[in-house]
Amino acid sequence: MKIICIGRNYANHAKELNNKVPTEPMFFCKPDSSILPNRNPLFIPEWTNDLHFEVELIVKINRLGKYIEEKHAHKYYDQVGLGIDFTARDVQQKCKEKGHPWEKAKAFDGSAVVSRKFLPLDQFKGIQDINFHLEKNGEKVQIGNTSDMIFSVDQIIAHVSQFMTLKMGDLIFTGTPAGVGPVAIDDKLEGYLEDQWMFKVPIK
Repeated sequence: MKIICIGRNYANHAKELNNKVPTEPMFFCKPDSSILPNRNPLFIPEWTNDLHFEVELIVKINRLGKYIEEKHAHKYYDQVGLGIDFTARDVQQKCKEKGHPWEKAKAFDGSAVVSRKFLPLDQFKGIQDINFHLEKNGEKVQIGNTSDMIFSVDQIIAHVSQFMTLKMGDLIFTGTPAGVGPVAIDDKLEGYLEDQWMFKVPIK
């Protein structure tokens, strides 16, 4: 199982970080060891002073596929979940400045929160009209709707599958909306898909 993450897929998020809006889906991968076990707290790594949350809709791939055409991409998923792509922003910035890959800022142990449950798509209006939000200590800090994606889920699947085979159980983090920010010890993060509670992450 692999975790594929799409970067800068919401224009307002790209702008808040002073990044250019991409002309094609940007993606990177996290290892399975990055998944934070359910009910576990996230311990802030000692090597970062600026750890940020990024809430994202997750699509779970349900069949094997390579060179998938966009018009057929909808056949490769039928469930969605919610997660957080934790990012060591200070470390990421240093990597960018040196032209180095981002993995140590994005793929460290515990950096991927994945909701325990995935919900069938027939519970929603459609994949490109799903509301989600993240609360930090009871206050909404990120609010998104998949209609605001720069690249749709089907476009993402078609693009990524040109370069790597998608397998059953693979997870695609589809990008984060504006509102990302830092966490501190004793913060509590909770994610919601429409009005359904999906996860809780204490920060230690």
